[in-house]
Amino acid sequence: MSNDLSEKQSSAMEVEDHATSANEPVYDISEKVDYDRQGAIDAEIAERNMTVIQAVKAYPAASWWAFVMSCTIIMESYCVFLMGQFIATDRFAKDFGVHSARTDKWIIEASWQSAFQCSGPIGAFIGVFIAGPITSYVGYRWATIGGLMALNGFIFIFYFGNSQGMFFASQILEGIPWGIFIANAPAYCAEIVPMRLRAPATQMLQMFWAIGSIIVGGITYHYQSKDDPSAYRVPIALQWMFPTPLAILLFLAPESPWWLVRQGRLAEAEKAVKRLGRASATDNPADAVAMMRRTIELEKTEKKPNLIELWKGTDLYRTLIVCGVYASQNLTGNLIANQAVYFFKQAGMPDNTAFALGLITSALQWVMVMGSWVLTTYLGRRTIYVYGQLINCVFLIALGIAASVGDSDPASNAQASLGLIVSVLFCLGPAPASWVIIGETSSVRLRPLTTGVGRGAYYLVNIPCIFLSSYMLNTDEGNLGGKSGYVWAGTAFFCTAMSWWFIPEMKHRSFREIDILFKRKVQARKWKKTVVDIRDDE
Repeated sequence: MSNDLSEKQSSAMEVEDHATSANEPVYDISEKVDYDRQGAIDAEIAERNMTVIQAVKAYPAASWWAFVMSCTIIMESYCVFLMGQFIATDRFAKDFGVHSARTDKWIIEASWQSAFQCSGPIGAFIGVFIAGPITSYVGYRWATIGGLMALNGFIFIFYFGNSQGMFFASQILEGIPWGIFIANAPAYCAEIVPMRLRAPATQMLQMFWAIGSIIVGGITYHYQSKDDPSAYRVPIALQWMFPTPLAILLFLAPESPWWLVRQGRLAEAEKAVKRLGRASATDNPADAVAMMRRTIELEKTEKKPNLIELWKGTDLYRTLIVCGVYASQNLTGNLIANQAVYFFKQAGMPDNTAFALGLITSALQWVMVMGSWVLTTYLGRRTIYVYGQLINCVFLIALGIAASVGDSDPASNAQASLGLIVSVLFCLGPAPASWVIIGETSSVRLRPLTTGVGRGAYYLVNIPCIFLSSYMLNTDEGNLGGKSGYVWAGTAFFCTAMSWWFIPEMKHRSFREIDILFKRKVQARKWKKTVVDIRDDE
């Protein structure tokens, strides 16, 4: 026992030396306390003083399984962008649209444009609300595997659809498993990785959103010029590439140890911790489990998690942050990104150029998400989220101005360029930072429910915004083109002001510290400078 203690003290001294060299807080852990609590303190200090590179080396399996879970987002992204691309595909418009006297072309009516693009979010809205209770009962893995298997079946309806109504219904059904994926992925990724990897692990979700759009862009760029149903049937069928392989991988994945601790399955939690890290990093998984138990004790209650709790006490504030961050994704440039190809066509670009620009936009978004990993590590979540939104406001106003100077080639090129910039910058700041904020804000106990309700708020805002966006861009309706930038600039400025006032900086904070700071009702702007002692439990 004395040898174990001396090894722990030696390890603590090494951690302190590292912290000193990194100009970070040094914590004295020499005070003798209860073993479980001391183990929890040791585990938290070890996580806190890791660098990002050290965390990746210590927990390679955790990074891999976060990567796998993030891949589920490809499917929502794929289909969201697919419907946007179909609206701009001539053969789809000819088979399911009407002839426009104004442009002498076949187009999808604004009402059906909106219906097609709202159908998936309607289904996902249902999915996110069933995701929380299911996940709380069976865990992240089995809830997600069930969603993947259901998606396989729903794709059949989409593929064999031969009317506008069937496409609409199939997208609602496909949306239900999307809701499960989008609710579970940020929570699972945030829980299985150490503190230093929470930001890049959750930001991967935005990267895979971009990857989904790249895949769609490449496929539709190839098929959109075909004058037969394969122009849209083949892209639909290619959705089957994803669900079964991902379900097999997730069957092999470990469950979140945080979820297992919440269920009281401590031995399984220790095994999960071992699977997530290298032997040198998890030589005492009991300490990691003790850290989880310590945090969960702060939220301890006899009641089972329920939706009503989300709207009480400090959990109300946390729920509102998650809902607000999710909802604002629709109001700061995201809809221009989602309808990029149609927007480029409305800006005056030829069909092939519009599809090529859409593909370029998606590729640049992917690059920007990787750049955001660096910004989040050094600047924090709040900084790039708030200032990223503000910068997008400026470019959205510029987009509106470019569309207001008259019809000309330079004006069309300016609109296309600014639309591309808005779409790309959205993926450098607000979009990836929002996933980190969502993954960290909710309490551990209520996380599956909070992420589900938050995504529900996204769809509540998304659906009317899609109708508005479709109306503004449709040539037979508003025909605003780039002038829609004025509208989105106004909503983006409102979101910027709200986020500056209410969203705290959670960079380098453990879940225990986040719980304590919310309970102490520290103002959002003061989080960065507020110190929480390593021994504090309230």
